Amino acid sequence: MMAANPTVHLAPLSLSAKVVGSFAYLTVKDRMPTILTKVIDTIHRNKNQFLEQYGEEGIEAEKQTISLLSKLRNEMQTDKPILALTDELSDTEAWNRYLQRHQEQQGDQESVSWFKSPWLYVECYMYRRIHEALWLHPPISDYDVFNEGKTRTYFESQQAVMSLCSYFEGVRQNMEGLAQNQLFEYFNSLLQVSLWGNKCDLSVSSGQDNSQKTSPIDSLSSLQPFILVDDSELVWSTLTSGQPGKSSAGRVDIVLDNAGFELVTDLVFADFLISSGLVSEIHFHGKSFPWFVSDVTANDFQWTIRQTMAANHKYMSKSGAQWQRYLKEGVWSYHDHPFWTQPHEYCDMEAEAPDLYRKLQGADLVLFKGDLNYRKLTGDRDWDHMVSFGAALRGFGPSPLCVLRTLKANVQVGLQLGQAEKLTSEDPNWMTTGMYAVIQFNSPKSEE
Repeated sequence: MMAANPTVHLAPLSLSAKVVGSFAYLTVKDRMPTILTKVIDTIHRNKNQFLEQYGEEGIEAEKQTISLLSKLRNEMQTDKPILALTDELSDTEAWNRYLQRHQEQQGDQESVSWFKSPWLYVECYMYRRIHEALWLHPPISDYDVFNEGKTRTYFESQQAVMSLCSYFEGVRQNMEGLAQNQLFEYFNSLLQVSLWGNKCDLSVSSGQDNSQKTSPIDSLSSLQPFILVDDSELVWSTLTSGQPGKSSAGRVDIVLDNAGFELVTDLVFADFLISSGLVSEIHFHGKSFPWFVSDVTANDFQWTIRQTMAANHKYMSKSGAQWQRYLKEGVWSYHDHPFWTQPHEYCDMEAEAPDLYRKLQGADLVLFKGDLNYRKLTGDRDWDHMVSFGAALRGFGPSPLCVLRTLKANVQVGLQLGQAEKLTSEDPNWMTTGMYAVIQFNSPKSEE
């Protein structure tokens, strides 16, 4: 049920000033400079690689890129004004329009600075400026400064990947003739594996090891009490009820979050949806350039499938080969769009990226993975915890949607009376530890 008068405390583009003011300041002063310093170190450590590949031109590009990133770090730490982008890429105009609107709302260009701007905006802006610094200095423009961490977490999660692929092989072999309740049990288990895969987020750990070491299946029962909202039955109902004029097997879109182990859990879950006949087509959505340390790009997506296919493990390689076939046959497809790497909240998508909004309208269900997607869906605002998820979406609803998210930021809606207070009494930091999770569903029909 939607609250009769949902309360939300809004600054022009963000959480209330009281919440974001101090919290964003600490984020800018701590985590974000740490990530940026690691980016600078990574580029410098690889200067010999640039020399071998590109000669002196590569070394000069490395120096110039580091110079720009060092300037960016100084701007960030000393509360300098947010600057317009200069790289003239396809999304530059959209970014600069957003900044201009922000300046007009603030009424003073000097006030649009790192410490006085919404946390979500400055985080996104930092990653876009990293991209700009590289792009302006060919021939290293396409270098992925986060690739080392993403590949490391994949390899360090090998035991968990092997365990998951072995489990799924058993599911696949027993699929035929399953009763609906048995199929739902498998569905729910793999949905939760994909949910808890979201704990492996390098942007929160500032690039430190955050891989999955244990069997994801074995830990599901112990993690169940930490799921604060569980709408898995509504998701199941959406997939099995069918749409007017359609069979139940339709299209699911998955808006991806992290590479590494989480991506593997998403691919296994997508494989289950196809293998079970619940779905006939999967569209994956990722980022068009490296973003928030560990977010999936097209290179990450293809690399993960190739590595899984080449693994020296029977069921890993079998899974990877099957995923490659899905792509070749068009059952799976990967898509990216500039909107995913812009600062806009998702309620702006229909106006800012109508082509993407129309694409999502073609899905029978859209699964959004992770914390950043949740923040953009809800506007990263200081909502009352009892406001409904549908109300917090503020009109965004191209299709029925579900978020699979472990909590790592100070926003959460759709809780029951007293639930947030109880959590706060047990752990004041419950919204940021990654210990808790939600499977949260909304259908446009439910908000009519």
